[in-house]
Amino acid sequence: MKHFLLTWLGTAVALIITAHIVNNFIANSFIVKNFAAALVATVVVGLVNAFIRPILGILAFPVTLITFGLFTFVLNALALWLASALTPANYFTINGFIPAFLGSIVLSIVSSIISYVLRVVE
Repeated sequence: MKHFLLTWLGTAVALIITAHIVNNFIANSFIVKNFAAALVATVVVGLVNAFIRPILGILAFPVTLITFGLFTFVLNALALWLASALTPANYFTINGFIPAFLGSIVLSIVSSIISYVLRVVE
């Protein structure tokens, strides 16, 4: 249970950091209202990744194979964009595919770093 809570909190922090980084490149394109909104958005992102992302991965397998796996970046962006669409608009918003694409890359990097730090601390 402790690991689950730390992962949830770490991913919420990663989402806030990602919003700040993406907004430095494209203003007001990746919005997370506050930490509570980040916690809600993290749950939605997790649910999308658990239930919808595998279906997208299976359907897009031929394209992913042809592009040597690079289409996975597009699938990650679509999953993140869908999560923002399913989250209440005043909590978590991504305005367009390019911010979702940049956000998915930055979120995976920041989440990996935070996960590594939490593993070392634990």
